[in-house]
Amino acid sequence: MPPTHDGGTVATGLTSARWTHLALPTGDLDKAIAFYTTLTPLVVVERFKDADGESVWLSNDQQAETPFVLVLVSFNKDKGAQLGLLHPFAHIGIEVPAREDVDALADQARELGCLHWEPRQMPDPIGYICALKDPDGNVVEISHDQRVFDSVRKKWGTR
Repeated sequence: MPPTHDGGTVATGLTSARWTHLALPTGDLDKAIAFYTTLTPLVVVERFKDADGESVWLSNDQQAETPFVLVLVSFNKDKGAQLGLLHPFAHIGIEVPAREDVDALADQARELGCLHWEPRQMPDPIGYICALKDPDGNVVEISHDQRVFDSVRKKWGTR
């Protein structure tokens, strides 16, 4: 069993190396949490604080079978700075089930002043997309019919 911080061990269901998280810095953790929990399907899983700053883990609600987490970290020394690393093209991708979902999120983002790309139909395999900018300037692509989710499940099954 893997060791814990206090030298003990903890049981885990992990049996092989897994893609588990993406970590990004943020200058305002509360604004970043509000952005991701309002404009994406992500919810707060855990929140941490220590002498250097604080962080949060965000994931799809109840995503227990194949967890993947967006880790946002706010170091005290960087508070208030805009720390976006994912731009102008680098981005986080979120696939939605309906074209109308892209339009609805674009409308909401436009009202909030964070729409980065207007909705548009792109060539296959990209699909119908728009993009938002989080409070740090990171690009978040919202797509429909990109088929990333379905393609991976088709290739490797629904394990």
